[in-house]
Amino acid sequence: MKKYAVIGVTESVGREVLSYLSEQGVKPENVVALEPRSALGNMVSYGEEDELDVVSLDGYDFKGISVAVFASSAEVSKKYVPHALAKGVKVVDCSNAFFGQPDVPVVIAGFNDDRLAGAKRGLAAVPSADVTQMLIPLQNVHREYQIKRIVVSNYTSASVYGKEAMDELFNQTRKIFMNDTLADDQNIFHKQIAFNVIPQVGEFIGDETSCEWAFNAETKAVLGGDVKVHANCAVVAAFIGCGQYINVECAKDIDVEDARKLIEKVPGVVVFDKHTDGGYVTINDVQGEDGIYVSRLRQDTSVDNGISLWCVADNLRAGVAKNALAVAELLTSN
Repeated sequence: MKKYAVIGVTESVGREVLSYLSEQGVKPENVVALEPRSALGNMVSYGEEDELDVVSLDGYDFKGISVAVFASSAEVSKKYVPHALAKGVKVVDCSNAFFGQPDVPVVIAGFNDDRLAGAKRGLAAVPSADVTQMLIPLQNVHREYQIKRIVVSNYTSASVYGKEAMDELFNQTRKIFMNDTLADDQNIFHKQIAFNVIPQVGEFIGDETSCEWAFNAETKAVLGGDVKVHANCAVVAAFIGCGQYINVECAKDIDVEDARKLIEKVPGVVVFDKHTDGGYVTINDVQGEDGIYVSRLRQDTSVDNGISLWCVADNLRAGVAKNALAVAELLTSN
């Protein structure tokens, strides 16, 4: 029986991985919840009825573990992934700790599974949530028409910074209605997040942020180095979810109706595009959903061979947890 270790269970992505495992019928005795320096007695929910002890990652020997999903920071992954690999455990890392290493493929399950043959150490990485959300609907389009350039405007929720950021959004919203000062509730964001849009996701790396850098680097890692990517990333006043306007330029002449048919064939992608008031999907509609939803499909006449679309998903669930566990299954079946 396969046994899972999930690292980072006190944060949003780790909790979503646990939730997804529970829904897939994995029994609690086959899951170990881990967190650095976890105190004795800490518990985390597993499904609707069960709880798991949160075991301290420090000194944990990974005995009996088949696959470990690191839903943790890059610092935690860098420190503890080698310990898991040394015990023969397969590892899926959700951070960018090992990005660019030639024996650590960046994988989207169902898209570029063949890259797992390069995971010589038994370690694979998954792209960030927003990049996964963008690329999954485009996989058939890329195979048929060869994507040359992507311009994406990415509007992600406070969950990109974890539970503390979502709490800050909640507290600021409440205080604004109470006409109270926000002085004690501006710790995560550099600007007020409630009723606002902040044009920064991650730290700055030169002219762009780490999120914008990830769109460029991770897309090239999945599609190939020739594709050009320009990303503009912002945080919006939502708790969970991500919305994206995506403009795609292809090497071959592409008709939007052909693109629609190709996108509709992608497993896990739903096209809901009515071209009427409310005939599209929004961030609020997709919380807790596994699927990635596409609306507003149009021909982009500003370039040759262009289309544009609106795409939304639950960034924690569809963007990370679902793909990480799918990659884990592929990694352990090889």
